[in-house]
Amino acid sequence: MRIIFLGTPGYSVPVLSSLFDAGHDLAAVITRPDKPAGRGRAVESPATAVWAREHGVSVLQPASLKPPEVVAQFAALKPDVMVVASYGRILTPEILAVPTHGCLNVHPSLLPKYRGSSPIAEAMLQGDTETGVTIMLLDEGMDTGPIVVQEEYPVLSDDTSESLTVRMFVRGAELITRTLPAWVAGELYAKPQDDSGATYSRRLEKSDGELDFSRTAKQLDDQIRALHPWPGAYTRWNGKTIKVLKVLPMSADVADPGNLTGATPGKVVAIHEHGAASLGIVTGDGLLGIVELQLEGRKASDGKAFLSGHTDFLGAQLPS
Repeated sequence: MRIIFLGTPGYSVPVLSSLFDAGHDLAAVITRPDKPAGRGRAVESPATAVWAREHGVSVLQPASLKPPEVVAQFAALKPDVMVVASYGRILTPEILAVPTHGCLNVHPSLLPKYRGSSPIAEAMLQGDTETGVTIMLLDEGMDTGPIVVQEEYPVLSDDTSESLTVRMFVRGAELITRTLPAWVAGELYAKPQDDSGATYSRRLEKSDGELDFSRTAKQLDDQIRALHPWPGAYTRWNGKTIKVLKVLPMSADVADPGNLTGATPGKVVAIHEHGAASLGIVTGDGLLGIVELQLEGRKASDGKAFLSGHTDFLGAQLPS
């Protein structure tokens, strides 16, 4: 079938690639405009645009989907269906009306749970052990369209948003490729979402990464993994920011009892050797074993190496 693909980041490339490998006619790849990136601020193309050019597929990068001439470009491509995978813009009614068989979106949650811009991070922030991929028929709302098919997917204990996102879109690629023939043949039907069960995720901000050690060790571990790589989790010490990159939640009995006497959440304590962690932070429930951290202006290091260069960190009281 003839397909217009809309997507931008690298993790959506498996969806694009799967459509190509399945033998579909990719009429065009629609992605966001090039923009400066990295320390040198050199202008870079989105990963989907790079892939498309390497495979001889036409690329369109409109700054907006609203102009009539953009709608006319879409219509001239005469797609049977459009497939969306993290494009980053709401499609206008005029664009939605272009394909014969509608616009199918690969959404990384079990809708109506976690509509919005950060569904994977939100699932991890909530401590979910299961999430999933939904193929939905787009409408004019924010992830409100009817559901075509869904599959559950596990959240692993060592997942970060980065690792889970990559796996989810690989699964989404498999699911959309299996779904498309039956959808176009009229063998599948979209079912309206139950709006009463809808929950929402929001766009993450830098401030979401600040750690509050009055929370439990498990909640803090979920937060740190959910916010990797962006915005990242952090605390402050001696007027500088410390990024907390990897941790292990553990019970308080791995620390010397004397270190915990009168200790309040945020105190840095020595712990008995426990896996990869060599120091801990007191929390509202349990200890947060520190595996890897990074002081502002320095390279990332494990806890033992960090202590060898900053002995006064042990016993410090971090803000909560």
